[in-house]
Amino acid sequence: MTTKANFPVAAGSIVVPYGHVVGNEKWRGSEIAQRLQGKIRLIFEDDLGLVDFHISNRICILYISEADLVAGDEFKRRLVRFRNASSLGGIVIVEKTQISDQYFLAVQKLVVLELGMVLLPVANQREASQLITQLVREQSKDHNSNPFLRKQRSQLAEPAVFRTVQQIPGVGKTKALLLLQQFGSIHRLCNASVEELELVVGQTAAQQIYTFLCS
Repeated sequence: MTTKANFPVAAGSIVVPYGHVVGNEKWRGSEIAQRLQGKIRLIFEDDLGLVDFHISNRICILYISEADLVAGDEFKRRLVRFRNASSLGGIVIVEKTQISDQYFLAVQKLVVLELGMVLLPVANQREASQLITQLVREQSKDHNSNPFLRKQRSQLAEPAVFRTVQQIPGVGKTKALLLLQQFGSIHRLCNASVEELELVVGQTAAQQIYTFLCS
């Protein structure tokens, strides 16, 4: 069900009832909006600025499409502006396709390692709508928790971090698990020395990881 409503705005933040999503007006008529209909209540606002969707009072989604990735660096400036100006928890959904795959690693480094936001890849808007529905339902299970706050463990955030670590050169599922067990977070992993990494994954992989994270 998609409706237009006068949503209250308090202290620069959108107030989002549980089980609802507030979407940027630019997404009206999109495939994401159409697929969300009947699953969750989607309300459009035209003053969300850099944000594409609010899934709670404190958590929002910024969507990076295949076209955004191919077009240049404007999406990077948008993400940096958001991180510098907002106290909201940001989840970045990125379209990872055959065309955009070559840009994905750089986006991943920027979003996760430099800006400290959660990155979730999708193949298309259909997958994105399914993911947004899942995120909203998870939010509604516990009204007092924010599973995407930095440094807070959660069932949804952990798989995203795990997938991110796996995509570092020289790291697969086993090494990713070992690294997260040892360091606990991507932030600590980024600050690890080559010697510390060697103790977990061996010399060759440690050098690859260190070179990647420090480049």
